[in-house]
Parts: sequence; C-alpha cells; structure tokens
Amino acid sequence: MFTGKSRSNNLSTTWVKISILFLLTLSTPTVNSDSRATPAGNLTCGTGRATTVGFIPTFVRAMERLSSNLNNSNNNFAVTNVTEPNSPPFFALIQCHRDLSRTDCLVCYAVSRTAVPACLPRTSGRIFLDGCFVRYDNYSFFQEAVDPVTDARNCSSSSLVGDNNNNNNNWGDFNRSVGELVENVTKLAVNNSGFGVLGVNGVYGLAQCWESLSKEECRECLDKGKREVVGCLPSREGRSMNAGCFLRYSTHKFYNDGEDAGGGTSGLSSPGAKVAVVLAAVAFLMITSFAGYAAYIRISKIREERKNMGMLSNSFNKSGLKYKYETLEKATNYFDNSNKLGQGGAGSVYKGTLPNGDVVAVKRLFFNTRQWVDEFFNEVNLISAIEHKNLVKLLACSIEGPESLLVYEYVPNKSLDHFLFDKDKVQILSWKQRMAVILGTAEGLVYLHGGCHVRIIHRDIKSSNILLDKDFSPKIADFGLVRTFGADRSHLTTGIAGTLGYMAPEYIVRGQLTEKADVFSFGVVVLEIACGKRNNAFVEDTGSLLQTVWKLYKEGVVSEAIDPLLKGEFPEHEALEVMQIGLLCTQASAALRPSMPEVVEFLTTKPEDRQTPIPIPHQPPFLNARSLMSQGLTNSTSGPLTKVGLSFTNTNTSRSSTTPSSEWPLRIDELSSS
Repeated sequence: MFTGKSRSNNLSTTWVKISILFLLTLSTPTVNSDSRATPAGNLTCGTGRATTVGFIPTFVRAMERLSSNLNNSNNNFAVTNVTEPNSPPFFALIQCHRDLSRTDCLVCYAVSRTAVPACLPRTSGRIFLDGCFVRYDNYSFFQEAVDPVTDARNCSSSSLVGDNNNNNNNWGDFNRSVGELVENVTKLAVNNSGFGVLGVNGVYGLAQCWESLSKEECRECLDKGKREVVGCLPSREGRSMNAGCFLRYSTHKFYNDGEDAGGGTSGLSSPGAKVAVVLAAVAFLMITSFAGYAAYIRISKIREERKNMGMLSNSFNKSGLKYKYETLEKATNYFDNSNKLGQGGAGSVYKGTLPNGDVVAVKRLFFNTRQWVDEFFNEVNLISAIEHKNLVKLLACSIEGPESLLVYEYVPNKSLDHFLFDKDKVQILSWKQRMAVILGTAEGLVYLHGGCHVRIIHRDIKSSNILLDKDFSPKIADFGLVRTFGADRSHLTTGIAGTLGYMAPEYIVRGQLTEKADVFSFGVVVLEIACGKRNNAFVEDTGSLLQTVWKLYKEGVVSEAIDPLLKGEFPEHEALEVMQIGLLCTQASAALRPSMPEVVEFLTTKPEDRQTPIPIPHQPPFLNARSLMSQGLTNSTSGPLTKVGLSFTNTNTSRSSTTPSSEWPLRIDELSSS
C-alpha cells in the first residue's frame, strides 16, 4: 500500500491546493478572452488507493504524454494510457469544449492538470471546468457515457423566483425557453460530432460529448443530461456533468461564436499565450515535486524496513531457521494454485516438497506496511522456541525474497472447520474423534498458557486455526496474533484483535487480555465441534449457537443440539458434560471461566473420581454487532488489518466480515466485571 506519514501527506495536499488557488488567480486577469478555466463542479477523487509507489511516476509520465497529445491534436481532445508490464495501468483524458481556441484550451487544461494531483494517491480523479474536462483512472473509461456514482448537476443560486421584474408569465416563458433550448442543442450535438451551441429567446446553451464516444453513447449521455439540467429550473444557470458529456444553459452568452470555435486561431493576446505556457510549466513542476516528495517518504520508509530486515536476518542466520527464497519457490512449483492449501488474512499457504523429499507447508505472507516486521518476528520468535504435539511446528523461514515465507510441518487433513461445516463433507468425524480434538486442543493451550518458558495467549483460537494430522490429532496454528506477558502481571490491556464470534466480552469491551480470552474462544470451538455448526450460522430469529445451546441446556434437552450427523452414536452423559464445559468456558465473567488445566482435568477425569463436580454455568454473553459499534469498537487499529477489532477480510474459512453479523446478539448489561 502506498503510504507516507500522515502529517507529511496533509502538508503536501495543502500545498497542492494553495498552488491551485494561486494559479487560478494568476490566470484570470491576464487572459483577454475567456478560457472558462473556472470550476464547474467539485474535484472528484475515487475511493481506491495506489498499492505501489510506482503509481505516482506513472501519473507524471502519463500527464506529460497527455500534454503532448493535446498539443498535436486538432480537435481539443486527447487521451493516453500506460499499460507497461512493470507499471500500474493508467488511463487519462482531456476534452476541451470545441468552441475554445487552441490557446484557451491549453490554459483550461493547465489549470485542471494542476488540480487533479490533489487526488493522489487515489487511483482515479476527475474535474469539470467550464471549458474542459480532465480525468484519470486505472482502467479504460473512454467509452463511458454515464456513471451513477459520479455524475453530477450544478445549479446556480440565482433564480427568476423572487425577481420583482419577472412575473409568473415570464417564469413560464423562461422554463419553456430552457426546455426548447436543451432539446435542440442536444440534438444538434448528437448530429454534429458531439458538439453544439445555441441561443433561444435570451437563453444560451452548450452541449459537448467526449470525442471518444460513439453517436449512440453521446445520445445516451446527453439524454441523461437533459433530464438533470432542467431540474435546475427556475435557476438562471444549470450544468449537467456526466462521465461522457457536459451540458450547460445560462441567461448570459458564455460560449464563443462559430467563427472562434473548433480549435481555430488563438483569440488571445501574446501575454495570454505566455500565461498558458507558464501555467503548464508550473503545473508540471508542482506535480513532479509532489511525486519527488512522495518518493522521498517511501525511500525513507524502505530504508527503515531494511534496517529491521537486517536485524531479523542476523537473528535467523544464528538460529539456523533460514531458507533460501528460491528453494521454497521451487518447492511449491512457483506458488502454483494447484499446490494452494488455503488462504487467511495474513497470506496464502502452499504445499511444497523440499529437495530432500520432505513435504512442508509454506506460508506466503502479504505485507505492504511496516506492521509486517512486528507480526513476522512475533510469529517466528515465539513458535520457533516452543514445541508440543498439539502445536504446528515451525521448520524454517525466508525473509530475503520479494515476500516473507514461513515453513511449517505439513498437516495433511486441512483444518477442523472443513470437517465440521463444509456442505459436502468428505468425512464425518466420529464422537471419539471429536473428543480427541477437544482434548488435544485443550492440552495445547495448557502448554501455551504456562507449560513453556513464557506465558502465551493465542488470541485467535477458532476452528479454522486447528489443523488435523493424518491421525486426526489437532494442532493449533497461526501464531501471528500471540501476546506474551510475565508471571507478575494479571492481564494485558491491548488493542482488539481476533475473529468476531470467538472473542471474549471483556476483551472486546475493555481490551483486557488474559488466558481466559483463549478459554472463551476454546469454549466456542467445543460447542461447534459438538453441534457441527458455526457460532454465527443460525438465523437471527433463532439466535446464535451460544443462545441455542443455553436455551436447550436450561430446558434439560441439550442433547438435541448435538450434531445430527452423528445419528445418536455418542455417550449421552459424556456429550452433556462436553456441552456444560463449553458453556462454562463462555461465561460472561472471566472469573467464572475455568483455567485450561481445569478443563483438561474435567475432560480426563471420570465423574466418580472428581473431588468436585463440574460447576454449573451461568448465562453466556450474547454479542451484538450493533451494540459493539455503538461502543466505538469498529475503529480499533491494533493487530493485522484482516483481523483487527471488527474489521475483517471475508474468508471462506474464518467467516470474518467487514460488517459483523447481527446473528450474535450482545446485551451489554449482561456483561459482569471480571
């Protein structure tokens, strides 16, 4: 992603806008004829942002080409495009109204060309002046006639209504004159290669289609323009500005007469021509200065990242974890889609075969910002130092290629969610297999929470992050969000990160992180395993999985929630205890949830051997996206953007969404303090 320091970007944008105002002021008194280089509407910038710093040099190069093409044009129109292999796609268009002289057109273009850089680093921008139109975008738009998103109308504030010198009859005459004018001038333009000017009863109009449109496309554009511009009545002036045309009426004659039209002689004095040249030169200077400044910011950022990369490289060289990028690239057959095992928020995972024949899983990370250093180091540094039968083992990494790669042991049976939620299940897990997955996951969390050299909180325990080996034993994966803290601390306060539906309420609401956040996530997974349904898979009127299981538990028929695909082949008492453990782990209060060692004891100890029975759960929290958003939680900025707070990339495995599901209702008043 093209990013710079926000303060610097704001200063650059402000400088560009001030320069635009200066150039507009400069052009006005010097030009003797009217180049109509005044804004007809607002500068419109697209929503997409450039993903590479190369977009700005491409912008500068393309705008220079556009200038050259316009100078060589005989119809006040030019287009250009950049579709080179190593450059982002770029398309640009300039259309001056045909009644402008060549020099007036150059003046109008110089002013508009000075304005559009304010849209950078957006990948599209357009501006209508009263004499010309300039647009750039990252796709070919030259045949676009209308655009429901950006098409606009501009009506003057001056109106015949309230004018004491005009009665109702005059208003009616004016409206009829405008209607007649608009109808006739658009017909004239359609039949006159896209351009027409006309005056009717003291009302004047101009219609201009872009030269790139066909006759039918021009007609379509002006038909919409007619409907829009008459909506300005009884204003004295109205403009319709569509993707492919411009239509204007006014009570004063604003266009040049026929003998001045068509890109003929200058119509400007020598000083005016000089102004046009100066404006174009200053515009180019400002654009290149902006591009240079952006490049400087980017280079500084790259240098900082390289410094961090050097530190990481030294660390990995000493650890023996380092692999050559080329080796891993060949192992995956150059990341061929046939070897793709899955995709998550941080990157894609591919099956690879090393030169010695070992089969591995290669995680190809997507990092376009400085944040990747922290996450990458976090995952490598922690997981390389821990080893447990229920944790995916990190074998190696590569940090010196075009992207960073992590190499894990290959787990052949994919992730748990495939066996629980896929509509076309290849294999249905038996109850015995499900119990083994629950116990193995619990033992893996016990190790993370206190069995290794540091206390580790995973923060993203969910079905898609539990992999199954050839014996269907579970292995916890994806350590990009892990957090550690010392034995002397009771909790961490941190930005929200995880997957909605698995996140503990005290963590969502207060950012308070303890091992009990993982316990809550584990409880959700337990219920999903037992029921064979996602936590957010229920329709709104029947509630979430937590609601459904709680309701059946209170009614004493919780066995009805067990996955029907098991066809009753499960020990009922054991199933009831598993459901009770799942509900106990998802208590609203963290203090009421068991620790993971206690969960393992519940799962491995027979009822008659327990010193105390499994506690009775209270009602779990029911989280609602609307309530969370009302708490201002959608703006969290901690952790990977694909998992942060409530801003998630939609994936098939995690069911994350940029618009959180309303199928998991939350009542804030039910959240007891921890």
